[in-house]
Amino acid sequence: MDFLQRLARFLDRPLFPWKKLIVGFSLAQYAFEGFLSLRQYQVLKQTKPPKVLKNEVSQEVFDKSQAYGRAKAKYGFVSGLYGQIQNTAFIYFDILPKLWALTGSWLVSYAPPRFSGEISHSIVFVLSFIVIQQIISLPTSIYHTFVLEEKFGFNKQTPKLFVMDMLKGQMLAFVLTPPILAGFLAIVQKAGDNFFYYLWLFGAGLQVFMITVYPITILPLFNKLSPLQPGDLKTGVEGLANRLKFPLHELYVIDGSKRSAHSNAYFFGLPWKKHIVIYDTLIEKSETEEVVAVLAHELGHWSLGHTTKLFGISQAHFFYIFSLFSVFINNRSLYQSFGFHNEFPIIIGFILFSDALAPMDTVIKLLMNILSRKYEFEADEFAQNLGYSTELARSLIKLQIQNLSTMDADWMYASYHFSHPILSERLGALGWIDEKDGVAVSKDEKVVKASGRDEL
Repeated sequence: MDFLQRLARFLDRPLFPWKKLIVGFSLAQYAFEGFLSLRQYQVLKQTKPPKVLKNEVSQEVFDKSQAYGRAKAKYGFVSGLYGQIQNTAFIYFDILPKLWALTGSWLVSYAPPRFSGEISHSIVFVLSFIVIQQIISLPTSIYHTFVLEEKFGFNKQTPKLFVMDMLKGQMLAFVLTPPILAGFLAIVQKAGDNFFYYLWLFGAGLQVFMITVYPITILPLFNKLSPLQPGDLKTGVEGLANRLKFPLHELYVIDGSKRSAHSNAYFFGLPWKKHIVIYDTLIEKSETEEVVAVLAHELGHWSLGHTTKLFGISQAHFFYIFSLFSVFINNRSLYQSFGFHNEFPIIIGFILFSDALAPMDTVIKLLMNILSRKYEFEADEFAQNLGYSTELARSLIKLQIQNLSTMDADWMYASYHFSHPILSERLGALGWIDEKDGVAVSKDEKVVKASGRDEL
């Protein structure tokens, strides 16, 4: 506690160039990630598939995958630059203090006097900020959905569904933000210098609450969950769950094809009541045993305690963030650098603190990806020990092809961005043998499986 107080005094220096420092952090991160993307773009210009997939991927599919990767990379360059310009403009044109003053004037003009406090003001400010960000992000979001994904056959959204999803997202923000933000601010205001302990407990409780209500109230707003019909797949998955003593409560099929042709499967829920969700696209494009193998991998994460460990890590991360926030919450030099000379709102302090923390977040992202790749190997080995080695390998290759996932990658780009091991390493660890050549896959092959929701 004494250390945090000394650190707070050390960092609160008059005329300290916080604005230049935070802009410098942002530009340095953008430049670094742009450098990595340029390295990856060179790989995406290759014309031949990796040796490990030469008998599995046709030249046509490989060319389309490379074109898709280059299109996503170009989109990333443009959207990243667009976002960087937004962030820099917000800082240099003092948008935050101007928006804070504007929302305050709205409350004075239109709200009853009892809503004139900092909590009400902060709620209106944050909701206004969310709406502005939604509007600003519309051009890139529309292009990604209706141009990029449409061009490669993945988009299934109609303009009406796109608009409805956006409106539902805004509705959720307007419903959930006020009570959560009010609780956050009330704790900081009333708990004194040790507020971060209570804030941490509040965050942990909120996570458990969201895990509970998500499948009941939020997910049905966007997708239809239907019970998996009786058949070989249901029998196989239930048998796997029973074998592992997995507390399966319900087995669902989700209409993922409503929005995208990408495939996935996952589970969620409380420790004693789990739900398994399988995308309809995965069922449509895979053999029954391949789907069961995918779920054997997913349940491996549960059986090996990965989900519990990640939850524990997230709690440690929250505690670290809230503890450091206590150092910055009263930092007048930070507020004044960004145009707040007479008012020092808690929510503004947290936003600025988050920007100042960006370099450390980059390091944490790298470390979490390293841990995630380790867990993926362990889950693959778990499925292999259950007897699903061949089926899982076939599924990984098939999903790689169906999703046009990146088939090769620059090592530096992959190390920083990828939460999953490269495909050749996974195939090598599974002992997969190319059936046409009868050659085992080497773990040193440079083939990459792209990260994202299509990962297993």
